[in-house]
Amino acid sequence: MIVMLMHQIFSNDLCRIVNGLLKTALGVPPGSTTTLTTAQDQTFRIESVKCLATIIKSMGSWMDQQLRIGEFAPKVSEASLISIDNPNILIGEDGSGIDYELQSDSGSPDISGPPSLEQRRAYKIELQKGISLFNRKPSKGIDFLIKSKRIGHSPEDVASFLRNTAGLNATMIGDYLGERDEFPIKVMHAYVDALNFEGMGFGEAIRYYLRGFRLPGEAQKIDRIMEKFAERFCKCNPNSFTSADTAYVLAYSVIMLNTDAHNTMVKDKMSKSDFIRNNRGIDDGKDLPEAYLSTLYDQIVRNEIKMSADSSVPQNKQPSSVMKLLGLDNIINFVNWKQAEDRALGANDLLIKNIQEKFKAKSGKSESVFSVITDTTILRFMMEVCWAPMMAAFSVTLDQSDDKAATSQCLQGFRSAVHVTSVMCMQTQRDAFVTSVAKFTYLHCAADMKQKNVDAVKAIISIAIEDGDYLQEAWEHVLTCLSRFEHLHLLGEGAPTDASFLTVPLVESEEKTPKSTTSTSSKRTNALQNPAVMAAVRGGSYDSTTAKNNASPLVTPEQINNFISNINLLDQIGIFELNHIFAHSQRLNSDAIVAFVKALCKVSITELQSPTDPRIFCLTKIVEIAHYNMNRIRLVWTRIWKVLSDFFVSVGLSENLSVAIFVMDSLRQLAMKFLEREELANYNFQNEFLQPFAVVMQKSNASEVRELIVRCVSQMVLSRVNNIKSGWKSVFTVFTAAAADDRKSIVLLAFETMEKIVRDYFPYITETETTTFTDCVKCLITFTSSKFSSDASLNAIAFLRFCAVKLAEEGFVSHEKETDQQPNNLNSSDGNTAVHKDDHVYFWVPLLAGLARLTADSRPTIRKGAVEVLFDILKDHGHLFSQSFWANIFESVIYPLFGNESFTLNGQISSVNSTEDDSWNFQTKMVALKCLADLYITFFEVMRPELSRVTSVVINFIRSPYKQSASTGISVFQRLTEGLASKLSKDEWEKILLCFKESAAHTFVVFDKIVRMMQDIEIPDKNESYSEAEQYSDHDIYNDDEEEANMETASYAIVRMKNHMALQLLIVQGIIKLYETHRSSLCAEHIGIMLEMLSTVASHACQVNSESNLLIKLHKACSLLEVSEPAVIHFENESYRSYLKLLQALLHDNPSLSENMNVESQIMLVCEKILRMYLICAGHEPSNDASGRDLALHWVPLGTAKKEELEVRTSLVLHVMRLLGGLEKDCFRRNLPLFFPLLANLIRCEHSSGEVQLALYDIFQSSIGPIISA
Repeated sequence: MIVMLMHQIFSNDLCRIVNGLLKTALGVPPGSTTTLTTAQDQTFRIESVKCLATIIKSMGSWMDQQLRIGEFAPKVSEASLISIDNPNILIGEDGSGIDYELQSDSGSPDISGPPSLEQRRAYKIELQKGISLFNRKPSKGIDFLIKSKRIGHSPEDVASFLRNTAGLNATMIGDYLGERDEFPIKVMHAYVDALNFEGMGFGEAIRYYLRGFRLPGEAQKIDRIMEKFAERFCKCNPNSFTSADTAYVLAYSVIMLNTDAHNTMVKDKMSKSDFIRNNRGIDDGKDLPEAYLSTLYDQIVRNEIKMSADSSVPQNKQPSSVMKLLGLDNIINFVNWKQAEDRALGANDLLIKNIQEKFKAKSGKSESVFSVITDTTILRFMMEVCWAPMMAAFSVTLDQSDDKAATSQCLQGFRSAVHVTSVMCMQTQRDAFVTSVAKFTYLHCAADMKQKNVDAVKAIISIAIEDGDYLQEAWEHVLTCLSRFEHLHLLGEGAPTDASFLTVPLVESEEKTPKSTTSTSSKRTNALQNPAVMAAVRGGSYDSTTAKNNASPLVTPEQINNFISNINLLDQIGIFELNHIFAHSQRLNSDAIVAFVKALCKVSITELQSPTDPRIFCLTKIVEIAHYNMNRIRLVWTRIWKVLSDFFVSVGLSENLSVAIFVMDSLRQLAMKFLEREELANYNFQNEFLQPFAVVMQKSNASEVRELIVRCVSQMVLSRVNNIKSGWKSVFTVFTAAAADDRKSIVLLAFETMEKIVRDYFPYITETETTTFTDCVKCLITFTSSKFSSDASLNAIAFLRFCAVKLAEEGFVSHEKETDQQPNNLNSSDGNTAVHKDDHVYFWVPLLAGLARLTADSRPTIRKGAVEVLFDILKDHGHLFSQSFWANIFESVIYPLFGNESFTLNGQISSVNSTEDDSWNFQTKMVALKCLADLYITFFEVMRPELSRVTSVVINFIRSPYKQSASTGISVFQRLTEGLASKLSKDEWEKILLCFKESAAHTFVVFDKIVRMMQDIEIPDKNESYSEAEQYSDHDIYNDDEEEANMETASYAIVRMKNHMALQLLIVQGIIKLYETHRSSLCAEHIGIMLEMLSTVASHACQVNSESNLLIKLHKACSLLEVSEPAVIHFENESYRSYLKLLQALLHDNPSLSENMNVESQIMLVCEKILRMYLICAGHEPSNDASGRDLALHWVPLGTAKKEELEVRTSLVLHVMRLLGGLEKDCFRRNLPLFFPLLANLIRCEHSSGEVQLALYDIFQSSIGPIISA
């Protein structure tokens, strides 16, 4: 305690004392007279400085005593009093006390004889001995019980013992569960895995979790226990949080809230808004719902979470001790460090304000009142009054005096001032004192260095070690001094500079260069030849990052000698002291280590940015620091790595290639060390740790750096594959970037590793989240785009097939679920759909969706390979899929393959100038269509409901403007019907035939478009001007251009006309083949649809032939273009011939059905139509006169065109006449009145062949003659 005079000392005397001592320390002002001798004046000045140093030192000592810092910190014996537990009570999982030894005997027979009682007594004594030993030394107690066979040797047995045994000390249970040895960790995992948190709220789960033990006091142990809790909670409630990291952070936050809300020593309680603010962004960068956090806050505040034997633990007077009880003394800082600091500063300001108001209230009283101050915040006000005079006194004296005693007191004053201002969070004052000491080290201008400057370096080292927890931003000044010290130390030993290492290959730079032991003379010789030494001799300002190379062009030997002798002064400080600061970083608190790492990264970047002399001192220390602190609890290490990750990315993208390579190799060393640690499920920290590799790989312009990253990641995967969990995401991100690289060596190197991963380590990929497998598929798909190796591209597709085989082998089967929560879209290959994480079906999703995307690739081999592999996978492994999953496969993977067919859906025809740019797409679709038919036939029973849509997809190809696509559509339709014929019901046959009919009818609109297209186009006669010379003459250019456009349109119309007629004939042939193949499966309704289709096509053919204006224009265009004309007559003939063929076949195959369908009359009508068309062509259109006589008076010879048309029609007429001649007598007699006038007209017609007359002769003689004779 310090008794302070509140009026005089605090407001006036302290200020007067310090200012007076300052004046004395500065000595007599220039121009003033004094009676003091020089020696007396010097003594006064030294004593004044000593007095100031003592004042600030006493402040620091009182502060340490009040805050229990350093030598005043509580001893272990004091802290142990906090955690007194009741050893007699342990709550079992069901909430009741369980006697383990009685339970263990419950299965034995009830023998009441003396031997049995004695054995049970011995057993209990042995068990109680083990329990007693456990309550003192948990590990020894467990070992004793296992060796005496009182408990089993497996982790599950020990965990059951800890859960269910009465008499165990709850604190010792928690202590044992938090141990870092392998067996206790397995026991802890078994202990937690035996708990079921399914359906529990988060607060309820923590409350349930902490009923069986007390959290240990060591932060590392708490970290392991809470980490496992978060994993188990997320496994029991897979849709609760994005990852286990969220549950982990929230668990700490809940424990903090519980302590804050229910400890009487905590006055400033956490509000609900504070709790919500503290937990912002913890769910993978997103906020948890505010209502959820609000409810959780209310639960904890209303109902305290009481750990086992809480009632026996006495309250401690210090809130910090309560935090230590839970091991949370540092956790408050790193969960909400900013708010805590702001709150403390606000409290300090209020205290100072209250004190000042008391001073004012009592200023009018004459009596002196002494007040006892116990709150250290008063030091802030005192330091604000006296820090500037003190720093002035220390600085001036240290600068002007070389007296050992004076400089020692000044440095001690600086040392104490830094301590007080640091602990009291006085940032401005702290930085001022630290900067002053750093400047007095003269490490920036070593040529002027003296012993006092070396002592200043020692003071800096002392500050770093003793006050590291409070330096915060001031660490940058300290580390800058250490960096400069190390640089001078290496120059003094004559060792080569870091720049020389960075100019040689990486392998050589990794070898340690032995320290030089040269003599002083050789050092001097080397110094004269070393540009770095010359620059150091010239020196620079404290704030400069490099020495002033141009300040003095010449450096004399005398300057070199002075520099080397001054450097020798630094030998008083060994490298051990320097390294001790970094090794000591393990003891820094959570805020301090983060500030330390930030400052170290900042200084390192300054070192590396030197264009002439880059240095890696701080970079190597960063690697060391990461090694030292890697075992910190996750929350702290996460903050540390956030800083380091940004640093590695920044330096990894450096323009200095050697620096970038060095830093990536350093990151590799850290990653190899980090991956030795096992990561629990649902965590994401491995991915965050390896993320710098992925970022640099994606952004670096240096191929050497990218290749090194691929090699580093490959080495990590192959050597640490057992431990990689969430890290797979970054691994595949790196390889995905490598797959798209512009260097062949990088692509092939990455693919070689991917090949090994998929072949040898596939189970490690699928044992983690679905997104890991998604990333693997994305990576393989990227390799298919490789421009360097087609083999690699095709192998990547083959590996996708291999992945499917592996999934099937490992039993990733889609089972039908009772719930209706089935996925609606399989294209979400990013794996972020909100589904049950254990649903194996979602491992197939990215694989199938990825292959579906590859079917649109621009390379034919990739498209073909992707289609084949996709459908092979579905065909080979489709038996593993449920009906609902099949439905989603069709909806999201298969149907989209055929979805870009707008020309077929709206009947539009491509423009005249369009070409078949998408023909490659149709080729792929045709292959896919054939595969689809085979697939659907194979799994028809499962996918029967998809019949209509599958048929529509197939039939839609008939609407294609491309002949090949339409032909494929008809061919595949026939294959589909052949495969399903015996399985289809009557209604299903009707559905697919109606679909066929609809699509066939839809093709007629093409002809209408052709008619409209040619309607306003004029085609010149052949004898008119249409030559190249005239087309491009100097006259009538506009007309020539229009004529050229017309001819292009006509040319396109000709092609479309030919394709249209060919398509109609394909449809006709398809109908005939369909009947011939499946006649036994078809009923009257089905055949009626087919007959209607043939009749429609025949009528359409007749309509096409009747468009005389169109045919004339096409004739002229074909003559000018010297191309063959569309075979319109052939189209018409074949349409009617096929129609007749089906009618005849039906009449022959099924007479009874034919009679019901009136097939005979249909045949006669078709025959009449054919004969009339022939007569019209021959110029003898049948008269409507009842007598049947032709009224024409003149006979006109046929022209050449008509003769040619008659020749084409002759075969069909002969077919009709043979059909009529072959009719039964009764049938012929019934229909003779209809045909006789037509036959009579044929007698007087001009024919192109004598066969027509012979056919007429046969009819009259064999059929008509007998009727007349009768």
